[in-house]
Amino acid sequence: MRLISGGSIVSAEAVWDHVTMANRELAFKAGDVIKVLDASNKDWWWGQIDDEEGWFPASFVRNGHLEPGAECLCLGRSVQNRDQMRANVINEIMSTERHYIKHLKDICEVPGAGAHLGHTWDTPGTGTHLGGSGYLKQCRKRRDMFSDEQLKIIFGNIEDIYRFQMGFVRDLEKQYNNEDPHLSEIGPCFLEHQDGFWIYSEYCNNHLDACMELSKLMKDSRYQHFFEACRLLQQMIDIAIDGFLLTPVQKICKYPLQLAELLKYTAQEHSDYRYVAAALAVMRNVTLQINERKRRLENIDKIAQWQASVLDWEGDDILDRSSELIYTGEMSWIYQPYGRNQQRVFFLFDHQMVLCKKDLIRRDILYYKGRIDMDKYEVVDIEDGRDDDFNVSMKNAFKLHNKETEEMHLFFAKKLEEKLRWLRAFREERKMVKEDEKIGFEISENQKRQAAMTVKKVSKQKGVSYSKSVPPAYPPPQDPLNQGQYMVTDGISQSQVFEFTEPRRSQAPFWQNFSRLTPFKK
Repeated sequence: MRLISGGSIVSAEAVWDHVTMANRELAFKAGDVIKVLDASNKDWWWGQIDDEEGWFPASFVRNGHLEPGAECLCLGRSVQNRDQMRANVINEIMSTERHYIKHLKDICEVPGAGAHLGHTWDTPGTGTHLGGSGYLKQCRKRRDMFSDEQLKIIFGNIEDIYRFQMGFVRDLEKQYNNEDPHLSEIGPCFLEHQDGFWIYSEYCNNHLDACMELSKLMKDSRYQHFFEACRLLQQMIDIAIDGFLLTPVQKICKYPLQLAELLKYTAQEHSDYRYVAAALAVMRNVTLQINERKRRLENIDKIAQWQASVLDWEGDDILDRSSELIYTGEMSWIYQPYGRNQQRVFFLFDHQMVLCKKDLIRRDILYYKGRIDMDKYEVVDIEDGRDDDFNVSMKNAFKLHNKETEEMHLFFAKKLEEKLRWLRAFREERKMVKEDEKIGFEISENQKRQAAMTVKKVSKQKGVSYSKSVPPAYPPPQDPLNQGQYMVTDGISQSQVFEFTEPRRSQAPFWQNFSRLTPFKK
């Protein structure tokens, strides 16, 4: 695409609404035309609508890419020295934080300008007089309109975010140098609060549910009038409530951009340099992990369909404890006390491994044969040779040992390469469990219900009738005979997610097609 150019004016069209969080940001709605005045930063541009100027995300507009070979677009803006540029970035970060706090206050409860003036507002169609407080506080007053569960879905943990941000901003203010902003040392503040930013994971994971719930409510004009009255009372810009609730998602994604810009204008000899570099790495990791968990939640419908396709399912749904298929493959298996050697297909999830058997005739059909609680087992690597416990000759083998009951499972992979992949997958499973515990990641009951409803819809559309003994849940598998591209890695880049589409082939079993959702590569 090319910038729309006409003389000295360069314009771009807004694709999405942009909710402002600072007085130097430019608010607009989808379809607005923005005069682009400075595109020297590839992520945030400076633009103008009517008499208003401000920053806006370049990704929110179309026809907003630079001409081939053009390194920047700077119209009428002078080149400034590094200290001045660093001061500008620092001031921008401080300004953004202060206005973000006000934004959170408007959503949660704190009186706005209208309240100070003694204004009240009649909510059309609801018979309610609103005082000067934000969306959430007003919603809590209307028990006839909102249940506690609905408010939890709509607003998530935004009050926790508000409290965290107030502490973060207080510490930022202490590090801010009013006289010489470029000397400010804000990197350590990000590092000291790095664990606190994980609360955004819960909010971002809940955001899709919030949008769905709001969409249902907005079909009733009472709710439309109610939310609009709240917005007008707080004198907030003309954007619907779902736009305001999007801002924490935008905010956590903006931190790496701001820190990258700050690092660019921070000299290596500056006392803040190594702290800003470390803070950038931390915040990139936070956003990466939030995106990864969002991807996992988006996959639960497909995982629920997988479980519904497994015949003779028993016990709890996969989703009751797990949220990700880590690895799958076919191996020989012996269970102590000294059972016979059996061929099974294994699906390793976080917290558990599911055992299935292929139908003797229809090889695309799986039967449920049990599961192993990975929280109770440890993995034991075994050298090739004779095993005294099982009295068998072993090659490419490993064991799962129950730390409580001393039970033992013995597994044989067909090749050494496959065994090594399994051992690495087990390490990844433990790592994932610890990270999820750290940030409190889990699938909500509402998300589980949505996945169950999706399974029912799909089964009706396809004319499939699943047995009532087969509950809805989820997991994705892979063909163990062609596993090279599914190697578990220690780190997953966003570019690797959902890149497993392959050319059309003859119809493969449903559970094998699901393997392409697994994000781990060799």
